[in-house]
Formats: sequence, C-alpha cells, structure tokens
Amino acid sequence: MSYSLFDFLQLIGSLGIFIFGMKIFSEGLQKIAGSRLKGILGGMTQNRISGVVTGFATTAITQSSTTTTVMAVSFVNAGLLTFVQSTGVIMGANIGTTITAWMVAIFGFKTQITPIALAVIGIFFAFLFSGNSRLRNIAETMVGFGILFIGLEFIKGSVPDINTNPEIFAFLDSYTDYGFLSLILFVIVGAILTLLTQSSSAATAITLVMLFEGWIPFPIAAAMILGENIGTTVTANIAALVGNVHAKRAARFHFFFNIIGVIWMLLLIYPFLHMMDVAIQYFFSTDVSVMGTSAEARTNGTLALSLFHTSFNILNVLLLFAFVPMLVRFVEYIQPDRGGEDEEFHLRYISAGPMTSPGFSVEQAHKEAQQMGDIIEKMHHSVQELLFDPKADRAKLVEKIHKYEETTDQIEVEISDYLVRISEHTNLEHSLTERIRFMQTMINDMERIADIYYQIAKLTERFDESSSSWPEVASSEMAEMLEAVGKAIVIMQENLAANSGNANLDKALVAEQHVDATRDQYRDTHYARLEAGEYAARAGVIFIDMLNRLERIGDHILNVNESAAGRRLKAVRTDGDD
Repeated sequence: MSYSLFDFLQLIGSLGIFIFGMKIFSEGLQKIAGSRLKGILGGMTQNRISGVVTGFATTAITQSSTTTTVMAVSFVNAGLLTFVQSTGVIMGANIGTTITAWMVAIFGFKTQITPIALAVIGIFFAFLFSGNSRLRNIAETMVGFGILFIGLEFIKGSVPDINTNPEIFAFLDSYTDYGFLSLILFVIVGAILTLLTQSSSAATAITLVMLFEGWIPFPIAAAMILGENIGTTVTANIAALVGNVHAKRAARFHFFFNIIGVIWMLLLIYPFLHMMDVAIQYFFSTDVSVMGTSAEARTNGTLALSLFHTSFNILNVLLLFAFVPMLVRFVEYIQPDRGGEDEEFHLRYISAGPMTSPGFSVEQAHKEAQQMGDIIEKMHHSVQELLFDPKADRAKLVEKIHKYEETTDQIEVEISDYLVRISEHTNLEHSLTERIRFMQTMINDMERIADIYYQIAKLTERFDESSSSWPEVASSEMAEMLEAVGKAIVIMQENLAANSGNANLDKALVAEQHVDATRDQYRDTHYARLEAGEYAARAGVIFIDMLNRLERIGDHILNVNESAAGRRLKAVRTDGDD
C-alpha cells in the first residue's frame, strides 16, 4: 500500500480548504443578500407552502441548510415564528441544500473548473480591500467560490488511487456485499461523516468524490446521501438544547421528518435508483449505466447522485406535506410544554448562539434588548404598587424588584458578550458596527434604569423603618411623577419595537422634558413643605431622593430612545446615579 500518513494529512487539509471556501462563499452570499434576505424571511409567517418556498430560497442564497434551519429554530425561540410555521421552512431547506451537490457535480467533475477558479480569485482578490462594502462582499463571495473548487480539486488529487491501493478498495468492498444491510451501514456512515465535518455540503462533496474515484458504487453513495440528510439535523438540535420548548420542537420535527423520509426511501431505493439511471441515460443520450465502473459511468454517476438527492427531498416534502399536522402533534407529545421553566426570564432570542449572518445576529440581540425593556416596565409597575397599594406584600415586592434587577444585570452581560462576538466578524459594514455600538450603550442605560428602580425600592424600606409618612399632596405629586416616567417608558417601548432608525425622538424628547419639568415643580413644593414643617426631615429626604432618581430614570430612557434611533440629541448624563 503506497498511501502514507502524509498523504492522509494532505486529504484532511484539502477538505479543510473546501470547507473554508464554502464558509467564505456562504457568508459572502448572505452579505450581498442583506435586507433582501430579511424580506424573503418575511414569507415564513404566511403558511406552510410559502414556508417551503422561503426555506428553499434562503438555503439557495446562503448555500447552507444548517444556517436556514438554525435560523428557523432561533426565530421560533424568539417568538418570531410559531413551531408550525417553522415546519415549512425546514422542509424547504432540505430541498435548497441539494443545489450544492449540483454545483459540485457540474463544475467539479464535468468541467475543468480549477483554472477558472484561480482566474476568478486573481480578478477579485484585490477588491477584498475595497472601501465599497458591496464590492467587497461580491469579491469575498467570488474568492470563496474559487477556494471551494480548488479545495475540491485537491480532495480529488489527495484521495488514494484505487489502482495503486487495492487494499482500500478491498476493505470497502468487504462492506458493500451485504445487500440491503450494506445500505443501512452506509446510511450510518453518511450521518457520522456529516457530524464529523459539521457540514452536509462537505459530506456530500466527499461522497461525490468517493463515487467519482470508484471507491464506492452508486447505490452505496445514495445510501450515504440519505445518512447525510439525517446528520444535518443534528446542528439544529444542538442549537435548540438551550432554547425554549418551541425551539426544541422545531429541531425535533426536522429530525423526525428526515428520518421518516430515509425510511420510506430505503424501502423503495432499488427501483428509485434504476429510475435515476434511466433519467441520466435519457438526458445525456448515453448507453452507459451509472451502475458501471467505467470513467464515464462514474462521471455520470455524480450527476445521478445529485438528481437522487434533489428528487428524494422534493418527493419527501410532497409525500409528507399532508401529514405535517400529525407529525407536529407527535413532536408536541414527546416534547411537552412544562410551563414554569419556560416562563422564567432568560435569553430567549440569542440562546442558540450567533448566526452566520451578522445582520440577523444583531436583530436577535435587539429583540433581547426589547425583553430588557419589558422587565423595566414591570419594575416600574412594581414600584408603583410598592408605594401606593396598602394591601401589597411589601417585602415580596422588594424581593421581586431585586430579582428583576439581577436579571437585567445578567442580560446586559450576555447581550454585550454576544455583540462582541458579532463584532469579531471581519469586514462588518459601518452601519452595522454603529448599530452594535448604540446597542451596547442602550443595554447599559437600561441596566442603570433597573438599578435605580431597585434603589427606590430600598428607599421604601427605609421609609417604613422610620415610620414616616407623607402628606396627601406629596403622595399625589409622587404618583404624578411616576405617571410621567411611565409614559416615557411606553414611548421607549414603542421605539424599541420600531425598525432600526425609525424611532420617534420628538415624542421621546417631549416625554423627557415633561419628566424634568415635573421634577422641578415638585422639588420646589417639597422645599416649601419642608420649611413649613409639614413632614419630618427624614420623610422629606426620602421624597426628594426618589424624585431625583425618577428624573435620572427619565434621562436614561431618553438615552435608550436615542440609541434606538441611532443618533444623539444631547450628551448622555450619568452623574449622580450611584
């Protein structure tokens, strides 16, 4: 045997180049698609048919079914998609991922693409350093395309030659003589290969090379393709491990949908493969069967395998489409909603980790910031209850506000870490970088708001311990101040929910000025009451302290609105927050 360890390392390196090229190619396509990809994803919310089209289109654009399925799971986790809506997207992604096999089969085996790939890299490499982001993204895509096919050529050159290494052929041949059992064995091999490469595209390319080089016959290659359809579901299931019950259900659906498809295809595989053989012979006007071992048979076999891959996934969608509701009920049965554990505050939108597309990652982070705004609104109502509801359990309310404050601390850290990981992407567009910076400021301001609300809650404890009280007019003024801040929070929530850059800063500024004016007015009346001896000094100190803290909350709310809009109206004020 002439195949050495060094030869094997070259094969691994070649595979690495192929996967690296696929990654750059995929990321470049996503950057070029940009907002259009977001528009396509809007189709997810319609029905299962539009979901299938959406999943197909998204996968065709991103050249990654993993990206689409993980995205679908993340959107379900975020509440942007229901579990049922995600099923169509997942089915469409299964069809879309077959485009890669066609691309590799046509350009990698039917034509001499390597000289063209090198020329493409030579033409576009210089544009990687362009100041024009669109031109830079196009260059990145084309360079990735070139690297992908150079990697494929390296793989073809690095695999052991069957003629000079008959031992390898004998080893593989010993496992292909068990008929149907051999097919099942190589289904498992295909699934494991996908798990090892973490890319169904890479696993498919390896299978095509093995078939082209004569390592395995066409039926065995088809079995590996079926296994790769199972292996590709694992990534989404891993992403869903830290997601909510709905995300877990979407990932489980993907797994069972593909498993069922593989089972029925295995039962019909021999007549189905014969159909693929006949189709290739007909369309290419040849008498050479893809079941043969000649060079032409192996070359045509790569096209037949791509046809098998596409036909299987399309038929699987058509056959199971009507049974999706039954499969949904089955998944809901094995993955029940356990209620409480999913109702606690946790990172719902970015728990699956950063997406391949930085733009969508930022969208997820923004949704998480909206949840932070929801917590602040809850804290505001809890403080109102604490101050003005005589029947309230005050100790329990203070503890509840403290829990909210700790939650915002945790969310701020995790969103900030997530945004830093997004920033590590090279060649981020300037607008995206700016938005990330504003979002970092936004979550910091919201965390400070939560801190101040907790400080106000602690002030009420001091107020109770001193057995002090306010006159009715002071309580009425504090209620009006809280109402002014509450209106500002409502506007903040509206601006957080608005699309990037569409925040209404005019309303936000008016609300903040109203908070300032209310504080100034009631500060004057407070000092007048204090001078008139209408309440004890300790009660007065707590009143003015709360008043000032609520005014600082108003300042931070305006900062959040400005960050949501992506521009500043005035300097950030942080003095006196401690």
